[in-house]
Amino acid sequence: MARPDDEEGTAKASGHPPANGYLPVPGDAPAGKVSAETQNGPTAGCLALNGVSRDSTKATASGTPDGPKTPLAPEEETQARLLPKDPGEETPGGEGTLVPRIALSPRRFVVLLIFSAYSLVNAFQWIQYSIISNVFEGFYNVSSLHIDWLSMVYMLAYVPLIFPATWLLDTRGLRLTALLGSGLNCLGAWIKCGSVKQHLFWVTMLGQCLCSVAQVFILGLPSHIASVWFGPKEVSTACATAVLGNQLGTAVGFLLPPVLVPNTQNNTQLLARNISTMFYGTSAVATLLFILTVIAFKEKPQYPPSQAQAVLQDSPPGEYSYVKSIRNLFKNIPFVLLLISYGIMTGAFYSVSTLLNQMILTHYEGEEVNAGRIGLTLVVAGMVGSILCGLWLDYTKTYKHTTLTVYILSFVGMVIFTFTLNLGHIIIVFVTGGLLGFFMTGYLPLGFEFAVEITYPESEGTSSGLLNAAAQIFGILFTLAQGKLTSAYGPRTGNVFLCVWIFGGIILTALIKSDLKRHNINKGITNGDIKAVPVDSPTDQESKTVLMSKQSESAI
Repeated sequence: MARPDDEEGTAKASGHPPANGYLPVPGDAPAGKVSAETQNGPTAGCLALNGVSRDSTKATASGTPDGPKTPLAPEEETQARLLPKDPGEETPGGEGTLVPRIALSPRRFVVLLIFSAYSLVNAFQWIQYSIISNVFEGFYNVSSLHIDWLSMVYMLAYVPLIFPATWLLDTRGLRLTALLGSGLNCLGAWIKCGSVKQHLFWVTMLGQCLCSVAQVFILGLPSHIASVWFGPKEVSTACATAVLGNQLGTAVGFLLPPVLVPNTQNNTQLLARNISTMFYGTSAVATLLFILTVIAFKEKPQYPPSQAQAVLQDSPPGEYSYVKSIRNLFKNIPFVLLLISYGIMTGAFYSVSTLLNQMILTHYEGEEVNAGRIGLTLVVAGMVGSILCGLWLDYTKTYKHTTLTVYILSFVGMVIFTFTLNLGHIIIVFVTGGLLGFFMTGYLPLGFEFAVEITYPESEGTSSGLLNAAAQIFGILFTLAQGKLTSAYGPRTGNVFLCVWIFGGIILTALIKSDLKRHNINKGITNGDIKAVPVDSPTDQESKTVLMSKQSESAI
């Protein structure tokens, strides 16, 4: 019987001694034929993947032991560089190559759904104050700046806490990080329930601070969850879906608070009851999701979902250094270029979202409701863009071309939005705002996935965390600068300021060298005609599923 998903180790195949979860596939066999001869573990002429360090970057490109050297394909070159061989071993794809047992666990959909759900609740709690800021100003008798801080604390908390959060993810694992994110989100929601009195603004701020800390353990996980749980043909879509949860939470945050808490400041008791209903409802959902996280969220599946994950999971944990990983990332020039360009694009989107109400009301007085609806259009269009971009990446694997194309289209959308904002037809703003949101938000999962590809085998959580930190920093700077320009010279000047920066981001993106390390590793195993081992297969039938060619199954 198959063991639980989080149990380590590998099962023995009938007639085949264990080789650290790897099985022999002769490289000279015709397509679809795999030898079923008994192997006695790793020997000369076999590529032993066990014992590979995460930081290993040595390249070995040799032919057969007695044959001439031959040039390697891109995927083989990446394998040779990331998978060092012992003396006498052949290049990837050579005769007797050992390949890992890979499988797709059904649990991956549960993990993705739970994460997306509690990420949604966290984003909802971020926006629930600012969308009805006038109501909370009157209830707590505070200034608008106090209410603004309830949202800005999310950005301010992220930058200093991202390094301990990514260290925790790399050293203590996915499950603990997920429990902290969901647990703090739940705790913050319950603390807010005790703040529904006019003199307890500090209590609601305390609860919001805990939610902002929870966000640090949430925003960097989408690419990590996608890589650890999903196969090569679905990893980008999974990442986009995980990002989608946060975006959907923002959309719900635009919709629900005005409905649940209407402006009834002339009746303080009714207002308090409505606020209490929203807080308790949020707490109940957050508690349910925390319980589900405890029950269903596992560290990793029993078998790796891809060749790239098999390599990482087989690495000796004692050789991993978080500080060295950070150093390697900042030495990686393509990643540094992506870090800056991602920060520019995402920071510009944060700035536009924050100042959208001010820009709309400058040209369309009294259109507060439509300003909120335009913001909702921006988010919903971005959700569609995220999913479509994820699907496109899984289908084409054209990471740089797709990223650069979406960046250019975002720039075009920003220019159109800038010069059509004052035409006097608000329906045009709906259209241009939706177009802008579609490409700007669609870029988010592209940046995450592109970063994972060019930084492999470094941790996905670390690269995503640094991207989010850059986004928060640029977001704060752009919001302050664009806000001052908009107040002094009008919305067009502020938007032109962003256009100039986005154009600079296009140049930086074009300079990125596209070395798809993770994809090349996975493509190498695809070329080996490997089929996934069913996770839940009984051990007495594993001899029929371990050797992964259709014809070899019938031969057994």
